[in-house]
Amino acid sequence: MSKNVYTDEEQYWMMGGNTGTLPTRITPSLINELQPNEIFVFGSNIQGMHMGGAARVAYSKFGAEWGNGEGLQGQSYALPTMEGIESTKLAADHFTTCAKEHPELKFFVTPVGCGIAGYTPEEIAPLFHDAAHLANVFLPVCFWKVLMNITDR
Repeated sequence: MSKNVYTDEEQYWMMGGNTGTLPTRITPSLINELQPNEIFVFGSNIQGMHMGGAARVAYSKFGAEWGNGEGLQGQSYALPTMEGIESTKLAADHFTTCAKEHPELKFFVTPVGCGIAGYTPEEIAPLFHDAAHLANVFLPVCFWKVLMNITDR
């Protein structure tokens, strides 16, 4: 199994990018392995049918449970994104509460909702505003750019 992969852009922003202010808590683009305290956060559907994208990776590699569409499971956290933006906001709030309750865990949030669900980072990133302030939450660079109002996309 190969290590996790950061793109050139992610590495650039982890060093501060052109602003020098982007947090270093950036989720790698490709997650192949996790340490025991690390959690893969992926977009799901409420039925827990983890058939494609990051959900399939979570199911095949990180202990996501078939039929479980939300919450901690194995080394993953399912965040339902297919039921509409209001439902996704509630799920993001549940995730933030979980991350606060588990400071011993490191959560790697993938670009949830920005694949099969069809949302943009501009629509989803603001839902993670509170989570972004937690030291144990890592976000994709596209979410950080939205949250920090960096227009160099």
